[in-house]
Amino acid sequence: MIRDNQKTINHLFIIMDAILIVGAYFLAYPIRFRVLSSFGPFAIQKGEGFLKFSEYAQNILYLLPGYLIIYNMCGLFKPNRGHSRIRLIGSLIEANLLGIFYFAFLIYILNIENVSRWFYLSFGALNLFLATGFRLTVTKVARGFRKKGKNLKHVLLIGYSRAAEAFIDRIKQNPEWGYWIHGILDDNMVLDTEYRGVKVSGAILDLENIIMDNDFDEIVITLGLDEYEKLEGIVNICEKSGVHTKFVPDYNNMVSTVPYIEDLYGLPVINIRNVPLTNTINLFIKRSMDIVIGGIALIIALIPMFIIGIVIKCTSKGPALFSQIRVGKHGREFKMYKFRSMYLEDPEKEKGEWTTRGDKRVTPVGRFIRKTSLDELPQLFNVLGGSMSLVGPRPERPQFVEKFKEEVPRYMIKHQVRPGMTGWAQINGLRGDTSIKKRIEYDLYYIENWSVGLDFKILFLTIFKGFINKNAY
Repeated sequence: MIRDNQKTINHLFIIMDAILIVGAYFLAYPIRFRVLSSFGPFAIQKGEGFLKFSEYAQNILYLLPGYLIIYNMCGLFKPNRGHSRIRLIGSLIEANLLGIFYFAFLIYILNIENVSRWFYLSFGALNLFLATGFRLTVTKVARGFRKKGKNLKHVLLIGYSRAAEAFIDRIKQNPEWGYWIHGILDDNMVLDTEYRGVKVSGAILDLENIIMDNDFDEIVITLGLDEYEKLEGIVNICEKSGVHTKFVPDYNNMVSTVPYIEDLYGLPVINIRNVPLTNTINLFIKRSMDIVIGGIALIIALIPMFIIGIVIKCTSKGPALFSQIRVGKHGREFKMYKFRSMYLEDPEKEKGEWTTRGDKRVTPVGRFIRKTSLDELPQLFNVLGGSMSLVGPRPERPQFVEKFKEEVPRYMIKHQVRPGMTGWAQINGLRGDTSIKKRIEYDLYYIENWSVGLDFKILFLTIFKGFINKNAY
């Protein structure tokens, strides 16, 4: 069973990570002082003094334990079954950035002189590359084994509910996770009732005997809301057996996917909504990304924007740019800038209408720039001004916000963060005239699971599949 091997696997990861860290450290020396020493900014100036290799080597004694502690803090020694590759890469980037700061702190505390800053940046980049390559290779091999029915985690569900169906759906959609569900115990459903090949195999009353007669890796409690009075007894039985137990709440549509739990002197308090971007450090990181990447993007886009503006002016009457009131963070209204893609008309008439397929208000040039999302480029000014972010939920007009907040559950949660030029919903095809409810589901996933890695993933995917919008009319 998996639980018997997990500690061994974790120890192997620690050993391999230690080897890779040491290897990257020692490889960084010849890369810095031999390969890069004659190139431009990396060149070593005459009379510039640096430590010998033997002196650099001594520092690994202080560096290695700190790096392994940071890796552990970032969850890199925990099982990653069911985690996405982007989450894994994000954790590795976070750990190695913290590692670089730790390295710099060591140099300061130990008062080590003449240490090349390019050396430890070379080490950081090399270590990240090696660690990512190793982790992705292991993940790919492990997933391949699981798809073939090997290295499986054997699971029993307790309680037939919406939560049970949702859990089974995800397991069936992702065979590479390597879960094998043996059945569901339920007191209300008829024996052999089946959902996607998983059957009700017994009653909850039989739980203790079933655990004793089998060797499960995990028990997953998926009780319906109306059966929560059984929860304490079930947990007691599971803990007495020593089987690892998980709980999938039947109110997952109300609680964040990454809930924040407070400890009030031993009393756990679950916050209904966890928004990472309310954290000051996360806000600072995201805003810094917006300024740096947004500034670079604006410089690159200036000439195309100038050409688009001229073409719009030459092909239809009116300004090249126009602003539209949208609702942003904390429900505050702001002016969002776009290239004009429609013929001039009465603002009041335009105010309450969606653009539809074959809409006669759209100019020929407008149809092209809407389809390719080039009409959105002026929003880079919004990003630099702080009313928008590069990545986030798309902002909507005030009249539609008033309408949707009454019709779509949890719609207003999107206003807890800055709106974005692109977002998780948009790269998944939910743009233009598409389901608002579905779009909000994706927006909420982004808000609750924000990370630097997720932002980079969305920006990367926007380049390849986010600009062409089949739903833009």
